[in-house]
Amino acid sequence: MKLGVIGAGMIVKEFLPELVRIDGLEVVAIQARRLEVVRELCDAHGIEHAVTSFEDLIQTGIDTVYVAVPNALHFSYCKQALEAGLNVVVEKPMCSNAREAHELADLARAKGAFLFEAITAVHLPAYKKVQSWLPRIGTIKLVITNFSQYSSRYDAFRAGTVAPAFDPAHSGGALMDLNLYNVHWTVDLFGKPESLRYFANVERDIDTSGTLVMRYPGFLATCVAAKDCAGPKLFTIQGIDGNITLDLNPGLVGTAHLTLNDGTTEDYAEEYVKRRVVPEFECFVDCINRDDHEACEHFLQQSLDVADVLTDARKDAGIVFPADKA
Repeated sequence: MKLGVIGAGMIVKEFLPELVRIDGLEVVAIQARRLEVVRELCDAHGIEHAVTSFEDLIQTGIDTVYVAVPNALHFSYCKQALEAGLNVVVEKPMCSNAREAHELADLARAKGAFLFEAITAVHLPAYKKVQSWLPRIGTIKLVITNFSQYSSRYDAFRAGTVAPAFDPAHSGGALMDLNLYNVHWTVDLFGKPESLRYFANVERDIDTSGTLVMRYPGFLATCVAAKDCAGPKLFTIQGIDGNITLDLNPGLVGTAHLTLNDGTTEDYAEEYVKRRVVPEFECFVDCINRDDHEACEHFLQQSLDVADVLTDARKDAGIVFPADKA
């Protein structure tokens, strides 16, 4: 994989040290608006091309782009890349809404290109361990998650300075940021719900915190997230024969714990907590190298299901993005 990175924000700075060390992946170029920032990143990680435009990026010999820009820009960059015949890895959420996500999926299929949402959690070994434990806890009754942390940008937001994470114009909000991890775990493990309600705390037309309740056959899933207050990280799947919990938030996992009613306990420590980008990009490289569109379609369908849930949840809470009016 010859990768071109679009963006130079926090997530890129976190992931680059690991990306440049993954076998079969060469980071060829980085594109961002400020050339001095891009050059600094490229120099620090031995990356050849620092560019400020998409047109220059696609001339660097890349075959795949990693889109890591504010949410509202995901659709346009992904569409340009797919139309140029490139494979795409896009940061979560895939798009601002389900319509955009499905349009990109259709375009990728028509072009024979790969399209992946970079949601680290579902590629982690501990996630797969949780999947394997599910039959052991019996009939599921409750799924309860809470990913709440006080945003470093919330004070500024209250004072009138709106960062993209709190801006409807940038498809921000708690649901599209932190709660997305809760939703991905739940939807990936159990599929789309029969129905849902999203109860949000809304300030200036954006959800700063909220609770998503999803009804499944025989059980309820509650996904809580907040950027306006902090709380203990919580992830638990409760069945009639036992439960599964995580140490950390669903994006990191930490250690997964299995506790059965008969006293049996098992723990599984996630080895990639500090290197969470590695399993997902190793998967993407492997899929592309093997031309495995079936595996790609599996992950893509999960992302589309999540996009449907997020869009329905926002509609239920009356949260509207400019992309919804397009």
